[in-house]
Amino acid sequence: MLADSAPPALPAISLIDDGALLEWLQAGGQPTYRLKQIRQALAAGAGFEQMSTLPTDLRTQLTQRFRPRALAEIERWDSDQGLTTKILYGLDGGYTVESVVMRYERRSTLCISSQVGCPIGCPFCATGKGPFGRNLKAGEIVDQAIAAAALLAARGRRLTHVVYMGMGEPLANYEAVVQSVRGIADSSGLGISPRRITVSTSGLVPRIDELAQESLPVTLAISLHAARDELRDFLVPINRKYPLADLTQAAARFANRTGRRVSYEWVLLAEVNDSDQDARELIELTRQSFGHVNLIPFNPVPGTDFKEPDPGRIARFAGLLREGGVQVTVRDTRGRENSAACGQLRARAIGAGVITA
Repeated sequence: MLADSAPPALPAISLIDDGALLEWLQAGGQPTYRLKQIRQALAAGAGFEQMSTLPTDLRTQLTQRFRPRALAEIERWDSDQGLTTKILYGLDGGYTVESVVMRYERRSTLCISSQVGCPIGCPFCATGKGPFGRNLKAGEIVDQAIAAAALLAARGRRLTHVVYMGMGEPLANYEAVVQSVRGIADSSGLGISPRRITVSTSGLVPRIDELAQESLPVTLAISLHAARDELRDFLVPINRKYPLADLTQAAARFANRTGRRVSYEWVLLAEVNDSDQDARELIELTRQSFGHVNLIPFNPVPGTDFKEPDPGRIARFAGLLREGGVQVTVRDTRGRENSAACGQLRARAIGAGVITA
């Protein structure tokens, strides 16, 4: 929680559902089309005073009754020569959450958070080492995307992709995540195609099957990190409940139903999961499920004994996968400056006494 923070005086309009907001508007004698105007203006990053399509009296009433965002920016860090921006936000209840905007040559990607902290407890993850607070509401997730779009627009860029790979296990906050995906994809708002949205999971098998039924052509990314149960039980503790055989079968069902290729995320940890044998096991697993592999060199986390493999080891691991017929990408690791990897900025703020959760 924010240190010495007071609860907000006004509710965030982004957390008010359409039915309740429409009822409020109608009680004030406003036509129903005002709802769409307000939602469109909010998606464009406008504050109430900037909503020029609304009459002055309504803008005044909105200002007196609501605040436009569920997020309050606490701190912002730029790294990678300005190509990466990490923002720490305050939420209702005094909680905090991070999101990160990454600029590439032909796209701009937001890494979005879905929970305050993460309950899964992967030992190499900075987020999992901090306190877990609560699930985010759909509006709090969408507001991260709106803020990112506004940040990019101010620099002449457009938000093109969203990945649910920030703080939290997205499928453990299933309803809010699905609702937020629909909100981000809504053509009257940000209008980002679901095909440019990736939802990650550490392996909640029943929720993977449920997501496949949603008629949302998102990409499913599975945080794999090991291709044998003994090691994955340690690196991704949820594997003890949903072992690899169940997980890979769920991934295959998702791919078959949606026609969308599954992506496997593999954080490379020196002398833990970067051996030739690990590569062979991963090749066999992907043959069964036809997935793409993203290799992610470990971003060092204070307080852990894990290390990043040297460049030669990373290249060899990737080469073995390609020789085995696996489609593989070595991800460009962002946010190494100023301990800016996911979860580390929140941890640093907690250590400095700026926040407590």
